[in-house]
Amino acid sequence: MGQSSSTEHDVSPELREVQSLAASTGSLPSLQKAFSLLSDPQTNSIPLHSLQKCFDFNFDNFESDQQVLRKDCSLFFTHLGSAIIDLFFVTNKDGVNWLEFLRGYTKCCGRMVSSSLFNNLFQVFSTTCSKAGLSVDLQFEKFDDDCKINGTLSAHDILTLLSICWIFSWDSKTLKSNTGKTEGKCVLPDISHLVLSAIESCAEDGLELNFWDSVVSEMEIRLPASKIHLWALKNIPNLADCFVQFVYARLCHLTTDEDKSEPSCSSAQESSTSAISEVNLLTCGWAWAISLTLRGSVCEEISRICFPNDSDEINQHLLYRSSVHGKGLNRFWSNVEGYNGPLLVLIAASCEDGDNTRRWVIGALTHQGFENKDSFYGTSGSLYALSPIFRALTTSGREKNFIYSHLHPTGLYDAHPKPVGIAFGGNIGNERIFIDEDFAKVTVRHHAVDKTYQHGALFPNQGYLQVEASVLEVEVWGLGGTGSIEIQNSHRKREQLFTDQRRKIDLKTFTNWEDSPEKMMMDMISNPSAVRREKR
Repeated sequence: MGQSSSTEHDVSPELREVQSLAASTGSLPSLQKAFSLLSDPQTNSIPLHSLQKCFDFNFDNFESDQQVLRKDCSLFFTHLGSAIIDLFFVTNKDGVNWLEFLRGYTKCCGRMVSSSLFNNLFQVFSTTCSKAGLSVDLQFEKFDDDCKINGTLSAHDILTLLSICWIFSWDSKTLKSNTGKTEGKCVLPDISHLVLSAIESCAEDGLELNFWDSVVSEMEIRLPASKIHLWALKNIPNLADCFVQFVYARLCHLTTDEDKSEPSCSSAQESSTSAISEVNLLTCGWAWAISLTLRGSVCEEISRICFPNDSDEINQHLLYRSSVHGKGLNRFWSNVEGYNGPLLVLIAASCEDGDNTRRWVIGALTHQGFENKDSFYGTSGSLYALSPIFRALTTSGREKNFIYSHLHPTGLYDAHPKPVGIAFGGNIGNERIFIDEDFAKVTVRHHAVDKTYQHGALFPNQGYLQVEASVLEVEVWGLGGTGSIEIQNSHRKREQLFTDQRRKIDLKTFTNWEDSPEKMMMDMISNPSAVRREKR
């Protein structure tokens, strides 16, 4: 493979340092294999056209409701490869050698702080748009190890940037699951809730905006790029990882599979987006937004919902849906009991706002299963505003009133019964979110009553007074993987066994057969004329 296969004493200190940085990401073996496949044996370098081809896209099967957005994304990915090479890789007359290949990879995918990853993402976006002839007002003041972002972005610019990041995520998941060679359709989901979130956070004070009926493509507003940068860091901190995963997947998954044809915007299923949104409350856009706030196994599980291999994988995660399984706490409990793993609860509700009926969707992420308790419990969690505006409210660290789930008590009389229902945050009697036992009404209170989750409104114009709304739909998604599902199935089988045993009556242990009414009735039927004397 050239320099990478040299013995230890032949490796220069500079190369040793770069290899160490690449090894810290866990990608060095994959990069070595990719370089050996892409490089020219005579020059021991990767030709520029070969490296640029790694990032080529075919948009024949890409679909979006907005034609302007589809055109802009197509132009963007046509020039993405050359922009990545210009920004991160140093070339010579033969192309990119092993040292510069590793150095370029660590510049865009190495271990670094989140702000630096976002700087890379914004620079890629600006440079590629410039090459594609798309007008974007971004400037960068570069320092030693950092840079400052200046300029403004329109609502359409933000929508384009987020859409490109979604395609990055989709492509990396597709290549990782080996579905890139299968024809299908890639449908861009609705991510307007993220754009509206950025506008609400970054717009100037005093600017009145109607988020209930807003159409992102028709909004004429420009926001400071520096504020957009801070908004992304706070609300969707993993957005920049989309580009990192894209580059890694393109270099390490695409190039190391020689039997795989060049992927287009396609997937194993007809459309992961339609597979979710046409049936369930949870949309692909909401699932992706939530995944951008998480890390670890929970993030991977919700990514499987957003980018599934087939519809069966989606149904495996869905534990409860009120319109299918029935409304009410008992129906809810029969479907989630025994599931010991992270859960995502979604609540769609509507309330009256003057002459208008406002519909909104909120969510709660728990890191453990539900328990029947008359007090709050839990170790961690998050609240989410999903529609019409996205907002993530993580734990504040001051209290631990994460979950409250209480069924009707059985047994002794309680003079002061605790409320029956499900709640998140706050305290008993003043819950941040409370759903009654019939799943007919949800009560949302101001964040002042809650010290468990961060401050913030759960829907536009929430105000200080508590809001009571009609529940339209409730969904629960399991994010604990196959292990949690298997444990729940074992729990259900065990409970069913106990139920069957309680239904059986052993007459021999219950009473004496000779004295039983059944024996007397059978004797009377067999010989009704027989004289029987009552025993005294």
